[in-house]
Amino acid sequence: MAFCNPVTAKMVDFIREVGIDVIEKPFNEETFIPGIYIEKGKLLVNEEKLLYPGDLLHEAGHIAMIPSQLRCYATGNVGQIDEIGNSYEIEAIAWSWAAVVALGIDHEILFHSNGYKGGAQGLLFNFQMGVYIGIKGIEDAELAYTNNKAAELGVEPFPIMQKWLRD
Repeated sequence: MAFCNPVTAKMVDFIREVGIDVIEKPFNEETFIPGIYIEKGKLLVNEEKLLYPGDLLHEAGHIAMIPSQLRCYATGNVGQIDEIGNSYEIEAIAWSWAAVVALGIDHEILFHSNGYKGGAQGLLFNFQMGVYIGIKGIEDAELAYTNNKAAELGVEPFPIMQKWLRD
């Protein structure tokens, strides 16, 4: 089964390419993010219930930031899983920004009007201005680097990612 929405399909292909499993699966359960459920480090997606495709990138960002040996514990609300102990919320925001930039899709697909508890437009403005909320955690995980560290390492700075999954 392929995803009907071409933007959703493009994001799913990207998420799979970086190493996160995405499984299209109809489900009736209510989820924190409509149409998306995290199960054992995988994204389950019910496209019929998916209201905002950009949420896929944000949820993938949570999975990507979890240390590899703990990803199998990621089920449901990752911020409430004792073994993980961190939702990596701000890092997931930064990760998803880098993904939107890499994909060349409209930034408002990620920062839609009903996202981030009403703070989507403020986040969008910050990222457009180069104020990268969550970059410290991204850099600590060695996924991407701030301007100074990138120059020191001889690589492109964030939002260019050196790798997409935390070791």
